Amino acid sequence: MRRKSIGKVFLEIKDKGEGIPHENLSKIFDPFFTTKDVGKSTGLGLSIVYGLIEEHEAKISVKKTGSQGTTFIIEFPMYVASKDGLSLCKPYC
Repeated sequence: MRRKSIGKVFLEIKDKGEGIPHENLSKIFDPFFTTKDVGKSTGLGLSIVYGLIEEHEAKISVKKTGSQGTTFIIEFPMYVASKDGLSLCKPYC
């Protein structure tokens, strides 16, 4: 039984890296995608983050990217606490 979301909670995360080239934006959440040399990265970091966020019926996206860094936004559904005390981590708990 799914509970109805009563709203959304947003979390922004910003880094100060060199940004993500626009041609790579569609691939950054793909497993094993990396722009680093062979052996320097597995390309699993953002893929794992994406999977964890999806498990909680949330969404992650790039809000902004450029030479001064990238800002990600995570959108979580908000639910009313249940009377039986079940966890709010998933709407179907």
